Amino acid sequence: MRQFIDHQDKRERLRFLCRVVKKEIQHLQYSAGKVFKEDFTEERASQIANDEEFAEQIEAFTSRFCRLQDTIGDKLLPAWLEMLGEKNSVTIDNLDKAERIGVLPSVEQWLELRQLRNQMIHEYIEDLAILADALQTAYQHLGFIVDVAESIITDLVSRSMIEKL
Repeated sequence: MRQFIDHQDKRERLRFLCRVVKKEIQHLQYSAGKVFKEDFTEERASQIANDEEFAEQIEAFTSRFCRLQDTIGDKLLPAWLEMLGEKNSVTIDNLDKAERIGVLPSVEQWLELRQLRNQMIHEYIEDLAILADALQTAYQHLGFIVDVAESIITDLVSRSMIEKL
């Protein structure tokens, strides 16, 4: 009986995480639509100092991008692997498993996008060119992150571990 309850708890956690990820994707795409009406250049980055609304939009995009990647990599991915019967491990091993199973096209690309965090959050204070490049790169690879989340959710649905959202 206890094993059944644990399994149900894990399924409910997965359902919850999938709903959260879907909402995070929606909010991130909204922010992206605000910030990336045109290419994000160093010139546009220089507007941050004088435009509080624009600065908040950039902050929202950056925070939402990082939060989505964190939710997928630190919560959804390990919970999904556990439901598959895989031993939960350190992040790099979980990413390798996800790539091997086929929901993550490239561990290397995931890790490269992870490195954008410091450039988007800290480096802009010193170098607007770094900020512009990091933000534009994050935007260009937004589909990659979203596709990974949707692949995990699709896999869960196809295995009847959760119902379609």
